Amino acid sequence: MRKISFAQAVNEAIDMAMSISDEVITFGLGVPDPKGVFSTTLGLQDKYGNERVFDMPTSENAMTGIGIGSSIVGLRPIMVHQRVDFFLLALDQLINNAAKWNFMFGGDNNIPITIRLIVGHGWGQGPTHSQNLQSIFSHIPGLKVVMPTTAYDAKGLLLESIFCDDPVLFLEHRWLHGTEGEVPEKDYRIAIGSSKVIKPGKDITLVSLSYMTIEAMRAVEELEKEDISCELIDLRSSSPLDWVTISKSIKKTGRLLVIDTANESFSISSEIIAKASMEIFTSFKSPPQRLALIDAPSPTSFGLTSTYYNGAEEVFAKVLEIFDQPSKPNDNLKSDHSHDIPGDWFKGPF
Repeated sequence: MRKISFAQAVNEAIDMAMSISDEVITFGLGVPDPKGVFSTTLGLQDKYGNERVFDMPTSENAMTGIGIGSSIVGLRPIMVHQRVDFFLLALDQLINNAAKWNFMFGGDNNIPITIRLIVGHGWGQGPTHSQNLQSIFSHIPGLKVVMPTTAYDAKGLLLESIFCDDPVLFLEHRWLHGTEGEVPEKDYRIAIGSSKVIKPGKDITLVSLSYMTIEAMRAVEELEKEDISCELIDLRSSSPLDWVTISKSIKKTGRLLVIDTANESFSISSEIIAKASMEIFTSFKSPPQRLALIDAPSPTSFGLTSTYYNGAEEVFAKVLEIFDQPSKPNDNLKSDHSHDIPGDWFKGPF
């Protein structure tokens, strides 16, 4: 398989979906712009025309309603927002219409809309441009929430989302767009609600999602040197939740650390720990733990961001704490990820 970037995988999935079905349309702020929403929509308008690929006015609630309406009459729209924060203006349409429609019509009317939202931080963008709001969306019955980590998963999950008959929130962390991975050229689908065991282990279960899976993998490699074997699960979807894979792993390892990109209270990590505590409490050798952001808005200045965000260093330290081992510095895990970029490999854009 050839290697392509996460952004190219997203672009390829949209292109493939539009070639498969004339019912697929793509619209959103900046979709036909020269930068093409982090390069994920480049070339699509040239190929499919401005009736199927087009920009939209900055009227998020109204345009989401148009997307929902087009779903009702048989289209499969892909709606794009360059920031999840901007989409908050459309929560009325999302929660009171898209999520409820099929239920209110007894399962006979579907809303096959896919809404792509960019999450994550960098460039000092602060509290209104850096939010990770997956727990809000996951709380709403009738919505599916997807958060891929790899380029392979981005293509397979996006194709599955587009051809799913339910509304799907497809959340992309901005630091992932430049990462590369092996991706088949063919059409393939990954089931929504299926997690992936990135690395098997026997001592502790790490459940992570989105960009933090990259940081967790770095920490896992260093923890091996400390004779701690970690089983790392990439969640991939926060709703529905793959509880079968998670519980099976916990029963094997007896320990749990959930790593979230969002604020810790009332988060996806909270739900996983609550479910584990209720259903398989006797499997634990130590209390389940979580690593997430503190309950404060995302800061802007370097002085604050340097201690606000988590990375591989924090994952490494947290696992040592769970095993009652003293904290120790690890030069291999140091990075300047806390403010603008996750590392030298980062290719942008900001």
